[in-house]
Amino acid sequence: MISRCEPADLPALARLMAASALLQRYGVTFEGALAALTSGLTNGDLILTSRQGDDLSGFAWVSFGPRILNGAAYLRLLLVGAPGAGEGTRLLLAVEDAARAAANHLYLLATTDNLGARRFYARHGFRHVGDLPGLVVPELDEALYHKALRLPGERR
Repeated sequence: MISRCEPADLPALARLMAASALLQRYGVTFEGALAALTSGLTNGDLILTSRQGDDLSGFAWVSFGPRILNGAAYLRLLLVGAPGAGEGTRLLLAVEDAARAAANHLYLLATTDNLGARRFYARHGFRHVGDLPGLVVPELDEALYHKALRLPGERR
């Protein structure tokens, strides 16, 4: 089940982030993740959670920039505990539906060596725009992806 994040969900999401081998490459800790998630939720970011029974098993985090890049949304993170079960697809589709109400475009970054994520986003209609060497961490390069959420001229 996918739903909007509640403040009580944040510690579980921070634990998922801190346990992620990919995010550990960025130096993510439980404390840092919890602070960032709290700030994001407080500042109006969209955080959608996915549950398997009573357990939080994944989430997607989106920030909005109505005056940036012609009304863009930025998918900051899509993280699932068990890839390959369709949970990521369900979260991504829910993000696109929710973001479409407020944004014309959706952007995201994927580490260039994360080939599974890059194939996932390409399968879902995201276009690789280019690579950004050392954008977040000097030794990690990022691939920028874009997807239009509306046709040109289509109104929100």
